[in-house]
Amino acid sequence: MPKNTPSYTGTLRSHSVTLPQCISECSGIRIFGRRIKSLAFSTDVAIVKNINADAIIAVYPFTPQPVISQAIINVSDVPVFVGVGGGITTGARAVRLAIQAEHQGAYGVVLNAPTANEVIHQIKEEVDIPVVITVVSEHTDVRARIEAGADFLNVSGAARTPEIVAHIRRQFPEVPIIATGGPTEESILATIRAGANAVTYTPPSNGELFAQLMEKYRETH
Repeated sequence: MPKNTPSYTGTLRSHSVTLPQCISECSGIRIFGRRIKSLAFSTDVAIVKNINADAIIAVYPFTPQPVISQAIINVSDVPVFVGVGGGITTGARAVRLAIQAEHQGAYGVVLNAPTANEVIHQIKEEVDIPVVITVVSEHTDVRARIEAGADFLNVSGAARTPEIVAHIRRQFPEVPIIATGGPTEESILATIRAGANAVTYTPPSNGELFAQLMEKYRETH
């Protein structure tokens, strides 16, 4: 018999950002007792506060700054995975950022694809939260990443993400995989069916959402 899931959104919060329902088809990853299937890729605190994702992945193209991480963690109602470098920012600085992120309450730390295995190892020795390494190609030495201490893989291969996930899954049936789902239900389902345990979703920007709202206001007023 199909399960009936009662739902309540209220009036004011009914305008929040809702992730595609199909993401619920993935298995999820259980972290500290909490199952996470969806992660919203955003650093906009207004989006973070008004989205129904299970978690937030806060990665941005600048040198990681603890004040940004703290602001997002303070605003979020759900776990936050914090970017701590691995590209431009690496070595001892990335290790210190990971330690500070754990102290701030981060649920995990995310490292960029260029991160050296030695840095992964150093971070894993210092923190007791998941260490997530980003994978952008099937040519990545995943075994070396896992042996260095990576707990999860974060596959971000644009349109080729499902193929990369499937390639990894054939070799490592048990490794936890987070992967970008893409913009459509079809691309999300392809990623899940390839073997992703959790899906990263990029919500519309604040500007895009405001543009939609203003267009509605213009039509009615």
